[in-house]
Amino acid sequence: QAQLVESGGGLVQPGGSLRLSCVVSRFTTDDYAVGWFRQAPGKEREGVACIDTSDGRTYHAPSVKGRFTISRDNRKKTVYLQMNNLNVEDTAVYYCAASVRGLGLQLRLYDYWGQGTQVTVSS
Repeated sequence: QAQLVESGGGLVQPGGSLRLSCVVSRFTTDDYAVGWFRQAPGKEREGVACIDTSDGRTYHAPSVKGRFTISRDNRKKTVYLQMNNLNVEDTAVYYCAASVRGLGLQLRLYDYWGQGTQVTVSS
């Protein structure tokens, strides 16, 4: 059973930065995609960014493009989400997830999820 563990969340002021990490283990294949998603209170979970760990292709949601960057270190089996110029609307629980069904931000593609890490943007 694949396991994903997020870390790096916390409290940051508007305009600040955070880097989230997602360590993937116990995966039976090296060909998979990892996505970052977030869910704010009272809102649906939404896709933020995703990456194909084999070829490095990425996609960022329009709401974060230019501010967030997804990347991976295959040796460490870790996917990162660098978040810059954070604003209060970015406050949410951030989840990483793994997919063997392709690259994209549709939730239905992802079968394996981490437990989430809280990001709070507040002054």
